[in-house]
Amino acid sequence: MKLDAAIDGIARAYPGPGGACAVLQRGEVLEKRTWGWANAERRIPFTPYTLFRLCSITKQFTCATLLTEFPDPSVLDAHVRDRLPALEESPPTTLHLCHNQSGLRDYWAVAMLHGSPVEAPFAAAEARRVIGGTRTLQFTPGTRYSYANQNFRLLSDILEERTGRSFGELLRRSIFERVGMHDALLAADTRAMPDATEGYEGTPQTGFRAARNRILWTGDAGLGASLEDMIAWERYIDTTRDDAESLYRRLSAPVTFADGTPAAYGFGLSRQTEYEHAFTGHGGALRGWRSHRLYVPTERLSVLVMFNHLSDAHGAAMDLLAAALGIDRPPRPALVEAPPWVGAYLEPETGLATRIDLANGQLRLRFGHSAERLDLDLGAGTAANAATRLEPTTDGVWMERLVDHQRSLLRRCDANPPADASRAAFAHNHRQLTDLPGRYRCAELNAETTVIDSGGILYGAFSGFLGEGRMEMLECVAPDVWLLPCPRALDHTPPGDWTLAFRRDPHGRVVGVTVGCWLARGLNYERID
Repeated sequence: MKLDAAIDGIARAYPGPGGACAVLQRGEVLEKRTWGWANAERRIPFTPYTLFRLCSITKQFTCATLLTEFPDPSVLDAHVRDRLPALEESPPTTLHLCHNQSGLRDYWAVAMLHGSPVEAPFAAAEARRVIGGTRTLQFTPGTRYSYANQNFRLLSDILEERTGRSFGELLRRSIFERVGMHDALLAADTRAMPDATEGYEGTPQTGFRAARNRILWTGDAGLGASLEDMIAWERYIDTTRDDAESLYRRLSAPVTFADGTPAAYGFGLSRQTEYEHAFTGHGGALRGWRSHRLYVPTERLSVLVMFNHLSDAHGAAMDLLAAALGIDRPPRPALVEAPPWVGAYLEPETGLATRIDLANGQLRLRFGHSAERLDLDLGAGTAANAATRLEPTTDGVWMERLVDHQRSLLRRCDANPPADASRAAFAHNHRQLTDLPGRYRCAELNAETTVIDSGGILYGAFSGFLGEGRMEMLECVAPDVWLLPCPRALDHTPPGDWTLAFRRDPHGRVVGVTVGCWLARGLNYERID
């Protein structure tokens, strides 16, 4: 059977210290497997009862707890307002938090703008200061989607305040006891798990080492659970599938944006379609941990994948889903020549640099949280995947992002540099190495960005109340548009490349820079020296 072969091959296809997976149908386990080590140094094996850090899979449990305690979440809207005391515009509602439509900038990304070292401690006090200092939003709540972890931290904090109970106790009472998740717990402190399970960084080529995390997570990513616990959750989902008032039916109910357009994310669940089958699910990740779960209601099929290393849990889940459906994953056609509209662009609404190029035989789009692969339709001249579509025109490239609820015309910004000119030479031609270095301050964050010329190379770094971030080499994208890479961060997946769009006055003098990434954009810094 395809599923047997897929299960047998998963450990080698996604190598690392240890892991677990399961496939269920109609509430019954079709296949279940654990392998390797929960703690390789202490030779503790990975078993079905090993506690695992589920990370962002927590979000659906936070929303389930919310709906159990407060069936009408709008009664908590005033509490959301109270936790954003500096906000200068209309606040998001409780449901906006649940659906990642709040407009808040992700607080893990903003922490990097405050100069946080990658492995620094980040607990309740730091979270309150970052969240409480919010003065502006990225967009009007309800009009766009953007992932923001603090949406769910705010929910769990508000639940604790209103009920007078700890979030861990609320999870036990609302979900774990009802479902039969006997070992599940709120594992808020990311430094260690109670059973000594470790998450690992590295690859088979470089070797693996225990990942170091010092974040205190709650409703955004604090769940700890075993494979058996998650099997109990999947069984509960299937058992209650016909009850319109059941927790998972409410969590997976259709969600819309303010204009009535269907949304692909709501109540801590992603709504997707793959292999012509609609499903709900979510991934989870922290440095050293990767997981994914999904449920296909038409087939009554569940897939669970848990790695205590950095392999692609989503990819593994898609492999198992295809195998369970009896489908061969089709190979993608490889491009040998890039279309003429590859290059660097600016997205006007967010101000973010957007790059389109050819990588591994597919078009690669670098705009959002991570790079996307798109298939080129040679007949139509467009490129697309399940979430994004690109259509070139004489004025630029139309980019439609279905999940974000956004359509915009990308404007080319690389100014067609000569083919024989390197990026460094291109930058020199525009005098950028001489007039960009300096200090820039963001009044909203009370934080700074510093740009330094070191031996003819520009470097940049952020600093604020959390410390001084490390210097990174800047990459020139276009005149006055540079990228500051962030390959490691507090959270599992770093913000990626920050766009630095420098601003000039009518005399051509650099007076400021607008900084942003997809998770946290549109922050203006003014030059202070």
